[in-house]
Amino acid sequence: MDRRPRSFYVLSGFFGLFLLFLYGPTLTIGILSFQGETGGLTFPMRGTSLNWFRELFEQQAVGDIWGSFRRSLALGLMVMVTTVVVSVSAGLAFRKRFAGSAVLFYLAITSLVIPSILVSLGVGLIFNQLGFKIHWATSGFGSQLTWTLPFGLLIMFAVFNRFDKSFEEAARDQGASAVQTLRHVVLPIIAPSLIGVALFGFTLSYDEFARTLLTAGSYNTLPLEIFGMTTNVTTPVIYALGTFTTLFSLGIIGAFLIIVWAMGKRRSRGGSDAGKAM
Repeated sequence: MDRRPRSFYVLSGFFGLFLLFLYGPTLTIGILSFQGETGGLTFPMRGTSLNWFRELFEQQAVGDIWGSFRRSLALGLMVMVTTVVVSVSAGLAFRKRFAGSAVLFYLAITSLVIPSILVSLGVGLIFNQLGFKIHWATSGFGSQLTWTLPFGLLIMFAVFNRFDKSFEEAARDQGASAVQTLRHVVLPIIAPSLIGVALFGFTLSYDEFARTLLTAGSYNTLPLEIFGMTTNVTTPVIYALGTFTTLFSLGIIGAFLIIVWAMGKRRSRGGSDAGKAM
């Protein structure tokens, strides 16, 4: 067996440091959230307990944790659905070239390179000038779409660029209408990509801070609430909240992955059944 070169171990060390840098803060917060009842915000640990998780589910003297969580969840679902619908519609529209399509495409993704805080400031100013109330479900919703839609559009453009049109042609040859072709042929084929767009939309919205900072109005979303707690909460309950939200995010990702796995298994089973029938 050939010995590995020294560069392998050097690069492995750098990769290990990268993983530590990437996940170290999250692991640290997770560990500190199990501080004992007399524990503080820093090491050393003063025993271990679930006290701060219990405190999390009790009425807090400062902040509205569960209200902000419900708002973030509702906003994330709104952004997710809108991102999927608009991205699929745009992907279908851009399959054929039309006048101004290139300009429209670059305008759609330009918001990715604009500083998020400027987007938040701009949306807030527009709502003020028009006399609309700044609220997380209106101005906050709009500002977050400037972040999620470009990602959704890029994914769907890539999907439709390599989509085999012969499937649609075969469906139309069998007498299917345009709506039937879209519903029974196109959407089932691109379903895993739709789930990816939905996951992008929800997760990007759920933890977005900068674009919501000046557009949420009087009611905070969860990232804004956590930021506010860092200035006036002096117990590890904030770490317990961080651990809870991290586990919630991982649960959402896991649920989406299970859905994709189930769809792939169902598709492969359907293909094998069709092969046996032939």
